[in-house]
Amino acid sequence: MSSVLSGKKILLGVSGGIAAYKTAHLVRLFIKAGAQVQVVMTPASKDFVTPLTLSTLSKNPVYSSFFDEDQENGVWNNHVELALWADYMVIAPATANTLSKMANGNCDNLLIATYLSSKCPVYFAPAMDLDMYKHPSTLDSFFKLKKFGNTIIPAESGELASGLSGEGRMAEPENIIAFLENDISGKLPLNGKKIMITAGPTYEAIDPVRFIGNHSSGKMGYDIAKYAAENGAEVILVSGPSNCIISHSNVTLIKVVSAAEMYAACHKFYNDVDVVVAAAAVADYRPKNVASQKIKKNDAAFTIELEKTKDILLSLGEIKKNQFLVGFALETENEIEHAKQKIQKKNLDLIVLNSLNDVGAGFGHPTNKVTFIDRNDVVEPMDLKTKEEVAQDIILKIIQHYGA
Repeated sequence: MSSVLSGKKILLGVSGGIAAYKTAHLVRLFIKAGAQVQVVMTPASKDFVTPLTLSTLSKNPVYSSFFDEDQENGVWNNHVELALWADYMVIAPATANTLSKMANGNCDNLLIATYLSSKCPVYFAPAMDLDMYKHPSTLDSFFKLKKFGNTIIPAESGELASGLSGEGRMAEPENIIAFLENDISGKLPLNGKKIMITAGPTYEAIDPVRFIGNHSSGKMGYDIAKYAAENGAEVILVSGPSNCIISHSNVTLIKVVSAAEMYAACHKFYNDVDVVVAAAAVADYRPKNVASQKIKKNDAAFTIELEKTKDILLSLGEIKKNQFLVGFALETENEIEHAKQKIQKKNLDLIVLNSLNDVGAGFGHPTNKVTFIDRNDVVEPMDLKTKEEVAQDIILKIIQHYGA
């Protein structure tokens, strides 16, 4: 399952304490979570863990000085570039000395220069002996760093390098990862929201072999689910037949085949969700009678009697309480007018209009060109974008609705 750290850029600062040996395992856990890692070390930390070890595990060069002394022409290690690269900076272990320098701006090494240049969230994991951890100067550093907006990863109690036992031991690498995941997730704009998304086509059986379907790949719905989950939402993805794949700890995939199955699944979860995004291409009609055996090819012509399927989005709009309902409209003529009618008829809050008249939009394209229309008739046409970018725009609309 995907971690909230997946795809994130982590800048790991390592200072000179015995706990530095644990950073090899910490780097491995970051990589396992799907993060990219770059390491900046203080000169003293190299006495406890080698740059070669951390470079090998992170698959990136490790930096510990402002320039490479072994380079004849001198290569400057750009601390500003490193700081701006990162999504998150984690300083572990953070010794009393490094914490004091961070708190007071004593910039005498590359790690502190990088820290002072950072614009991303900064986490620090203190590691020192019991009395040092409780000393007023250390507590003052904690206070200042928290005031700066930095986040402490609390030290743990246990056996210390001095032989004493007590508070000051750096949090174990697994606990650092868990702390980061929980803290980052808790600050995401859709944390605490539950979103149901429908995706893909439905297949309506003619007989055990044949069906009526459409060309929807499901990609749009799967992309919306991905970005909803990455923004902290708990996602229920109700998907018709699709080759798309999703793997995220916040996503529960419910596989269905027919419109009737999708209807049942949507109503099963509807009362518990805050948002519904109906991105599936649900069949409007299905065969009235489904043959129990394969129909033989006998006659020159073959007629199938169809009946309407239940309108899932209409049914949800009729029983809506506080849910934010997002629908899709695929139109070929009088697009805006028909989309506005659908908003009223189905009690929607937002509709995503696709026009088959737009080049690069609709089924079978990696791109889409949509127009957003809300229940107040505000029309917002968008440029041609990738489906991933359209999915992000839809999630942004949901975030804006909740004022996050």
